[in-house]
Amino acid sequence: MSQLLDITTIRAAAARLAGQIERTPCRYSRTLSKITGAEVWVKFENLQFTAAYKERGALNKLMLLSNTEKARGVIAASAGNHAQGLAYHGARLGVPVTIVMPKTTPFIKVQHTRDFGATVVIEGETYDDASAHARKLQAEQDLTFVHPFDDYDIMAGQGTIALEMLEDAPDLEVLPVPIGGGGLISGVATAAKAVKPDIHIIGCEPAMYPSFTAKMRGVAAHCGGQTIAEGVAVKQVGDLTYGVARPLIDDVLLLEEPHIEQAVALYCNVEKTIAEGAGAASLAALLAYPERFRGKKCGLILCGGNIDTRLLASVLTRELVRAQRLVSLRIVGDDRPGLLSTVANVIGTMGANIIEVNHNRLALDVPAKGAEFDITIETRDAQHTQEVMNALREKGYPPRAV
Repeated sequence: MSQLLDITTIRAAAARLAGQIERTPCRYSRTLSKITGAEVWVKFENLQFTAAYKERGALNKLMLLSNTEKARGVIAASAGNHAQGLAYHGARLGVPVTIVMPKTTPFIKVQHTRDFGATVVIEGETYDDASAHARKLQAEQDLTFVHPFDDYDIMAGQGTIALEMLEDAPDLEVLPVPIGGGGLISGVATAAKAVKPDIHIIGCEPAMYPSFTAKMRGVAAHCGGQTIAEGVAVKQVGDLTYGVARPLIDDVLLLEEPHIEQAVALYCNVEKTIAEGAGAASLAALLAYPERFRGKKCGLILCGGNIDTRLLASVLTRELVRAQRLVSLRIVGDDRPGLLSTVANVIGTMGANIIEVNHNRLALDVPAKGAEFDITIETRDAQHTQEVMNALREKGYPPRAV
């Protein structure tokens, strides 16, 4: 077991992992560069078999176990990507894997982890409850505990990402890196600073879970809330990871939910690839703080793509609303035959698409001989929406957005 983290242990991890995981591409994005004002390269870690970078650290840890430890098996507490990475590679190597998951874990993640060959134990309401139970089972069954981030072997595996990025794009100037427990940024910062000492490392945390930021400032972290970036929604950063990363980090930026949502949507619409909230955090930093990155060569780690399909659909729809490409208009008019047809004709002639119509004759703020329509339309952009509204106004049906 490694007792420290440095470029030597990370290079050794890279040699160990070669041929065992995907050597994911790091590509320049012209469109994201244009949108953000930075020069953007994207490292597509969502192309790993389990769709997340966590495989690297998990596999590195498994390969460093003694034969006796491998035979006894490993245990971890996780509700997400660490569980799947450990389960998949444990099955490949013949190492028994037990994962303790809290009761709140989505069924699809439980099922995937089982499908990869792990024994899944559901215990506790929170991750902390699950972790405590995992420690109990570890002692009872003499298993090896594999922490999702606070372990030097895990950090070394994650650091191999930076080696690959700087091989593919040696001119990178800044790496904005998501922070949850700190395993990714610890490994990436250690490797990147060793290879290129003048590179800047910027941490990215969801504003609802500012655990690293709070520790930096010496204050208690006020964490909680339903963030879309649940993969980095960690209430307490690791002690080992903080010790490694803090001296290497230039700054940490806090991200609000709209920017994370926008980043997920951009990856889908621009790069035609799927990112979970945590996976899109580095792009969200460029959207939230454009002045910090403008004109700089930025390497973004799209670190995971495991997002619930209903949540992804909601994010993409909300982005249409945010861009005023999907808008609900309220129109009040006379309740007479042909009114809806007339309004629909105006909208259709302007090239907009009607998605939904709600017809209300009973609203008390509408005259008894009047009618109220809520019409949801899809347009090309905000300007097109305004043109449709102007056309309705000219026809005597002034709408208002609702």
